Amino acid sequence: MRAVKIKDGEFELGEAPDPAADGGLAVVRIRAAGLNAADLQQARGAYPAPPGWPDDIPGLEIAGVIEQPAAGWSAGDRVMAVVGGGAHAERIAVPASLLLPIPDSVDDVHAAGFPEAFSTAWDGLADQAGVRPGERVLITGAAGGVGTAMLQVAALAGADVVASVRRAESHAAVQALASDATVVTPDQEEAHGPYDIVVELVGGKDCLRRVRWLNPYGRILVIGVGAGEETSLRLFDLMRARGRVLGSTIRARSTVEKALLANRVRDGLLRALSAGRLTVPVDSVHPLEQAREAYARLGSPGKLGKVVLQME
Repeated sequence: MRAVKIKDGEFELGEAPDPAADGGLAVVRIRAAGLNAADLQQARGAYPAPPGWPDDIPGLEIAGVIEQPAAGWSAGDRVMAVVGGGAHAERIAVPASLLLPIPDSVDDVHAAGFPEAFSTAWDGLADQAGVRPGERVLITGAAGGVGTAMLQVAALAGADVVASVRRAESHAAVQALASDATVVTPDQEEAHGPYDIVVELVGGKDCLRRVRWLNPYGRILVIGVGAGEETSLRLFDLMRARGRVLGSTIRARSTVEKALLANRVRDGLLRALSAGRLTVPVDSVHPLEQAREAYARLGSPGKLGKVVLQME
């Protein structure tokens, strides 16, 4: 099968063995796959694939059709999933417990951008931060794939959302995802506080300065660190707020943990996705042959939503 291979820090199209279905694995023919910052980090050697997943084929989320079924699924079922790696190929073997059904109302391209971003949003906001109706939530980097998912999940939970987007030309499109949200530029964030939850999707040396804007018992949820992995925190500000700094990532979790999260996403979000109350903004779609261009787009500024590879 054709697959994107990581070689010397670069992405190139090559060949890989077809996966085998055994041990509760289903073989899925991939029709589309989302791109994520973790793919770029993996190519740099900073975020290796967890054990049991390909270490030279990037990709964390798939949409496709089952070719060789496993328990609970049939050949021909349309499915999507968060995987540990190997998504940027024509086929993949996936534990059946990780698969989610694709609603009939959702096409493959948009389904490919759903699993990682919305699982991250649900896990972070609902499971980790415990978002509640009426809480004020700031989302930094809200125009990216995870950012647009965070915005919608927070709004679905009944939160009062402030979305921070650097490029003013993207504000209207972000606003359209949650009509009651307030869309601001980063320099306007403080004026719209204080916040009960700050979702940090950018990182950088000054990102935890936002602890000063927390309400009592507020939470900072760190999900993205593209602007830098090291920061400083004035501890007295955290103490004053009786605040918490939380962090979360999905890729390195065990299959059991990922399956539990898949079930929570199924129960919490799939009905809203099917009904059109959640959407996956797609920045661009690239055929597998143009994988390098897709990764270049992923690493460039000014994106709105997901970059997707289309296999068929």
